[in-house]
Amino acid sequence: MSTTTQQQNVSAMQKQATQEPDFGMTTYTVAGQEVKLSFQTVRKYLVRGNASATDAEVVLFIAICKFNQLNPFLNEAYLVKFGGQAQMIVSKEALMKRAESCPEYDGFRAGLIIKRGNEIIDIEGSFLLVTDVLLGGWAEVHRKDKKFPYVSRVSLAEYDKKQSTWNDKKSTMIRKTAIVQAMREAFPVQLGAMYTAEEQGIQEVPYVDVTDKVKEEIDNNANAGKPIGFEQPTEPVSEENNQPKGQQTTLQQAGAQATTTENTSEQSKMPGF
Repeated sequence: MSTTTQQQNVSAMQKQATQEPDFGMTTYTVAGQEVKLSFQTVRKYLVRGNASATDAEVVLFIAICKFNQLNPFLNEAYLVKFGGQAQMIVSKEALMKRAESCPEYDGFRAGLIIKRGNEIIDIEGSFLLVTDVLLGGWAEVHRKDKKFPYVSRVSLAEYDKKQSTWNDKKSTMIRKTAIVQAMREAFPVQLGAMYTAEEQGIQEVPYVDVTDKVKEEIDNNANAGKPIGFEQPTEPVSEENNQPKGQQTTLQQAGAQATTTENTSEQSKMPGF
């Protein structure tokens, strides 16, 4: 799909979503493209789960998206709610895009921690031998202005929740988790309030452009008061706010961090953001 067509689809989606009376409209620009988020738009298109987001949760979601220059219509961010507090999920691709746009970013390396024979070793990539035992993942992110890289080492036992994606792609998933943690440590101002589905224990949602689905529904006049049929995470994975132990970051904490960072970043914001 061309960039022009993509922008037209997003515009059509936003126009349709805001035809009814609404409030809380926020407009900002991401990569030259205007993004409009309102209470109605967020609730209708960007909340997944079996519960409705509160006004406070929607306000924080919009504020964090604006501050972090995220386009939710490209699946860069969305809300998940299963009765408790809503969780904001950000795609790995969105985190990578923000890190790579920073002039200080100088690449990364990542791989797996495995037991091979009687040795525990680090290997790069996500390829395993049949006899290897997967223990975890590692990543190191380099900055041009720092002498040493930021290193993350994560345990498979902590993050593997026996969901379908983890069952099928353990190596890929644990490596991805290590990468996003290292990225966030290397760029706390830009990525500090953003967490991925893997870290939050939410079933992974593929990174896809959702505007085609929305445009088709709009053209068929099928979205009058009905939510779009996104695939929903089947169930929460933890009894405590649906989050894995040690990773219980609420939207309130994320919003507070975003607000604090916004106040300071005007003086110390890195070039490229």
